[in-house]
Amino acid sequence: MKKSLRYISISHITASVTQRAHYQFSNEQISGFVNVLRKEFNDLSGIIVLATCNRTELYFESVNTSASSIRDFLLTFKGHQKSSLGENLFYLSDDTETTVNHLLEVSAGLESSVLGDAEIIHQIKKAHQFAVAHHMQGSLLERAIQAVFKCHKRISNETHFRDGTTSLAYKSLKIARDAFEKSTVKNKRILFVGAGDIVQQLFKYNSKFNFKNIYITNRTAQKAIDLSLKHQCKVYDWNKVLENKLGDFDVIISAVSNYQHLIKKIPAAKQKVVLIDLTVQGSIDRTLAHEEHIKFYDLDTISENLKEAKEQRFSAIDEVNKIIADELAEYCTWLHEAPLRALLHKYKIAITKEVNLYFEDDKEAEKIKDITNQVMRKLMSKPEVLVSSSKPDTLIAEQVSKICIGYFI
Repeated sequence: MKKSLRYISISHITASVTQRAHYQFSNEQISGFVNVLRKEFNDLSGIIVLATCNRTELYFESVNTSASSIRDFLLTFKGHQKSSLGENLFYLSDDTETTVNHLLEVSAGLESSVLGDAEIIHQIKKAHQFAVAHHMQGSLLERAIQAVFKCHKRISNETHFRDGTTSLAYKSLKIARDAFEKSTVKNKRILFVGAGDIVQQLFKYNSKFNFKNIYITNRTAQKAIDLSLKHQCKVYDWNKVLENKLGDFDVIISAVSNYQHLIKKIPAAKQKVVLIDLTVQGSIDRTLAHEEHIKFYDLDTISENLKEAKEQRFSAIDEVNKIIADELAEYCTWLHEAPLRALLHKYKIAITKEVNLYFEDDKEAEKIKDITNQVMRKLMSKPEVLVSSSKPDTLIAEQVSKICIGYFI
């Protein structure tokens, strides 16, 4: 029986945050899980585990082991009894073409909670690197990953799907970066106000901007301390924020809830101060926008830019689907030609052995290689010879004669 590429998936499409949390993995846990999985199912020849905040997916090659078997094993491994409720949280497939199509759609960002999310391709790269480092790649899976990378490059180059951003956090950091000279921007003093999801997203996206001088403040000091330790930044005293002692900062991004007009004044100690208010209630007083040295942005300003990016992405979906269809068709062509490649490989081994019989010296490797390649080209131009039961001895003898004469001329 031939191998198939299969997958199981639990994501924001099929399950709530609470439900998904039961099936998440750290890198350390992935390694342990895969080791147990391989012992349980000995026909697995390639495995990639994609674990993000929005999805946990397993892509694997097998001859007999089905996607439902892996799903049931995962349910048990994570301490859940097999039930229709648990089973219904997962999408799965045992069909190679369906699996590759799903992987291409996920990698393109079509299945992301934020349409066109660029982070997913980096997460897939990391999952692939992890698989390679732990010798978990297989031929079907490896070819699918190469299709993913090619598809990503084409979408970036041929469509507007990647243009702009739909993330408030990313857009905020981009505004901060664009407000200052390139040579000085990375050392500007930036204050994050709050410790919730948006602030955590700010830290996440800072890996792309690399601001070096970040401070965090929060009314619950321990949350600020925890984030500062995690992201190697400094803590700013919350009481100083309450007193609006903020003259040392070039950029202030506020995402703290239930604090209307927390920031009401900014000393004119610097030529330019960027204020970004990501709260609905307005934690930064809008009247500060009238001050000459202040650049003020609120949710409405940023959301308008994000809206344009979203509309641009929606308009490019058909183009993205066309590229995915192209790459899937190319993968399927490669897949369907696999028996022919296997036959050619088998013939090449046999022909190399036959050619070796004409030479006694191990130093004749270059001649052997040349003759074998010439014979293979001849065979590929004459398919009827490939299916013949007789060995192509005559063809080999002819090429040996030609090559040897050529070497002596």
